Amino acid sequence: MKSNKIIALLITVIAITASSCSKTFEKYSQNPNQPTSVPAYLLLRQIENNLMVFPGGDEDKLSQYTLSTYTYYGTNEYWTGSATLDYNTLQNIAAMEKEAAKASTNATDLNPYGALAKFFKAYLFINMSMKVGDIPMSDAMKGLASPKPKYDSQKQVFIQSLQLLEDANTQLTTLIASSNTALLGDFYYQEKISGGVDALTALKKWQKVVNTYKLRVLINLSKKSTDAELNIKQKFADVVNNPTKYPTMLDMSDNWEYVYNDAYNQYPNNKSNYGNDALRLCVASTWLNTLSSLNDLRAMKVADPARGLGFSDTSYKSFVGGGAGNDMSLLGGNIVALKISPIGRKRYYDTYKGENTFLVGYPEMCLNIAEAINRGWVSGSADTWYQKGTKAMLGFYGVVDGANTVSFLKGTAPGDYVNYTVNFSFADYFNQTAVKYAGDNTTGLNQILTQRYLSLARNSGYEGYYQWRRTGTPAFNAGAGTGNSGIIPLRFQYPTSELATNKVNYTAAVASQYAGKDDINAKMWIIQ
Repeated sequence: MKSNKIIALLITVIAITASSCSKTFEKYSQNPNQPTSVPAYLLLRQIENNLMVFPGGDEDKLSQYTLSTYTYYGTNEYWTGSATLDYNTLQNIAAMEKEAAKASTNATDLNPYGALAKFFKAYLFINMSMKVGDIPMSDAMKGLASPKPKYDSQKQVFIQSLQLLEDANTQLTTLIASSNTALLGDFYYQEKISGGVDALTALKKWQKVVNTYKLRVLINLSKKSTDAELNIKQKFADVVNNPTKYPTMLDMSDNWEYVYNDAYNQYPNNKSNYGNDALRLCVASTWLNTLSSLNDLRAMKVADPARGLGFSDTSYKSFVGGGAGNDMSLLGGNIVALKISPIGRKRYYDTYKGENTFLVGYPEMCLNIAEAINRGWVSGSADTWYQKGTKAMLGFYGVVDGANTVSFLKGTAPGDYVNYTVNFSFADYFNQTAVKYAGDNTTGLNQILTQRYLSLARNSGYEGYYQWRRTGTPAFNAGAGTGNSGIIPLRFQYPTSELATNKVNYTAAVASQYAGKDDINAKMWIIQ
C-alpha cells in the first residue's frame, strides 16, 4: 500500500512538471514580433478587395461586351471546365466576425463588421451557387467538425441568403439608430479616393447596398415567382414599398463601385498597355450593335468607328462589333481591315482611371424595379423607372441632352484625337419605336431587359450573362468561335477538388440536379 502511494505521488509530480515544461515551452516558442490575430478592419480591406471583379477578363467576354481578336491573348470560347468557388474569402469573413467580437466589450454586442459579414456571406454564397447550382452552405466552413460538408440545394442557398440579407438590414438599422461610428477599413465608401464619408454615413450607404442587392437577387428568381415558400413578389414589394425600413439607392452617388487612380489601382485597360491589347480587345456585337441600332450615343463613347466600312466617323453605321461566334481568323482580319470597331481609345486608353466599376449600381436597380412592375409584382410606373435607369446610365458615359463631344483616334498614335460635336436628345431617343416603352407586356419587358443588359456592361461580374441565361435577352452570338459546338453553356462544372475530397456529397449533388453528369449545358434549378 505504501509503495502504491509513492508511485501515485511520483506520477502527480511528473504530470505537474510536464505541464509546467509544456507551458514554459509554449511561452518561449511564441514570437513576440509576430501577431497572433488580425484586427477586423484589416480583414475588411482584404475581403472588400476580394469581392471585386475587374473588367477586361472572362466576365466581360462571356457576357459578350468585349471579345478577343488575336488567339495569342485568348479566344472567345466559353468554359469547358470548373468554377472557382470562393470559400477562402468566406473564411476571412468568419475571422473578421470573430476578431470584431473579441474587440467588443460584450461579445454579443452588435458591430458593423458582423452586420457587413452577413451581407458578404449572402453575396458570395449566391455568386457561387449561380455558377454551379447546389453548394455546401449550412455545413460549410466547420473545419474538422465537418471536413466533407453536405450540399444545400440551390433553393435553400437562396432562402438562407435572403435571411442573411434581412438580418444584415436589421442590424444596420440598429447600428445607425445608435450612431455607431466603429467602422474602419472600408475603402468603398469610408476611404473612397474621392468623396469619402464618415463611418456612420458609410453604414447608411452599405444598408442601401444590402437592400438594392436584395432586389437583384429577387429578380434573378423571376422563374420562381409562384413558389410560396420563396414568396419573392411579396419580398420585393416589401423593399420597394417601405423605404424607411429598407432604404435603397437614390442616385449614382450610392453605387457600390470600385474607383481607380493613377498610381496604384489602375483601370485594366489604360495608356500603359495600349500597345498590348488595344487591337486585340474589341467590342462585341451583342453590346455595340444593340447601341447602334438604338441610335444610342453610348456607342460613340465605348468604341471607335470602324473606318473600313466607309461611313462617316459619327454615323451609327460605323459602330459595328465583332461576333463572339465568329472564327478568330475572321475577327483578326476584320480588325486589321477596320471592319469592326476597336474599343474606345479616349475612354479606356487615355488615362489610368477608365471608368468606375459597379458591383451593384443604381441604374440596374431602377431597371429591376421596372421589370418587377412589368411582371405585376408591385404597382407603379414601369416607364418611369425604365427611363430613370436608362438616363442614369447615359449620364455615366457623359451623355447630355444637347451638344456632346466625342473623340476618336486620328490614326494609330495614342493621344492624337479628332473631336466631333454630336447632338443628342433624350426626348427623341425615348420616342423611337424601339425605345419608347410599349407597356406592361412582353415587348415592354424586352425593352427593360435590353437597357438592363446595357447597364451591366463591363461591371457587376457575370450579371449580363446571367440575364441572358434567365431571359434570353439579348440574343447572344454563338458559333465556332464560342466553342462547345456553338452552344452557350448554362453553368460551370464543380471544382475537381470536390471529387477528390468530398466525393460522396459531390456525387449526390450531381445526381439530384443533373442526372449524374456534371454537364455545363444542364439547367440548374434557378432557370428551370
